[in-house]
Amino acid sequence: MTVMAERGSSQLSVDMFERIAEFAEREDETVRFEFIDGRIGLRKVTHGNHGAIIMWLVRQCMQARPELDLSPVQGLKVESYRKGRALPDAVLAPVAHFAGQGDWADTEGVLMTVEVTSFDSDTHDRDRVEKPQAYAESGIPVHLLIDRDRRSVLVHSDPDPVVGYRNVLKRRLGQKVVLPAPVGIEFDTEELKPYMD
Repeated sequence: MTVMAERGSSQLSVDMFERIAEFAEREDETVRFEFIDGRIGLRKVTHGNHGAIIMWLVRQCMQARPELDLSPVQGLKVESYRKGRALPDAVLAPVAHFAGQGDWADTEGVLMTVEVTSFDSDTHDRDRVEKPQAYAESGIPVHLLIDRDRRSVLVHSDPDPVVGYRNVLKRRLGQKVVLPAPVGIEFDTEELKPYMD
């Protein structure tokens, strides 16, 4: 669910959004908020197959690159001038990279973001359009989208702050995927088929 954050002609400030998000998380830990493209979005805590996909990917990354952490709980300051706040399904960075950075970390040093589509009305705009653009604007080198609706995996690379990711490689579920530098991990998406609902 997305809620416009505009009141009259003024937009909600990032500081005000962070206070709202912090309050909401204290009151109900099953929901979290994002702030992308000047709008507040509601992210429900996911379980089941969505979580199983993330844990599968965590294991792949740990085996291939033990010097990196794939964190499923780190929020990021995104978009131009870091005016947005995103909750990726996972963030790949060097081990302990986010120590001491708080709920919303800067994207410097982040190697990859991961999103797994959900079966809700906002997934197209949020996961396929807005978030990849925000991650590209922030200069994150690789963005991985596991699209359960379309049974595909998209690897976004070569970020440009204006046009988004210049390269988008699409693979059908069941094919091998190579995540380009600086990630440098290859995996077989055949193993994801049981989690596609």
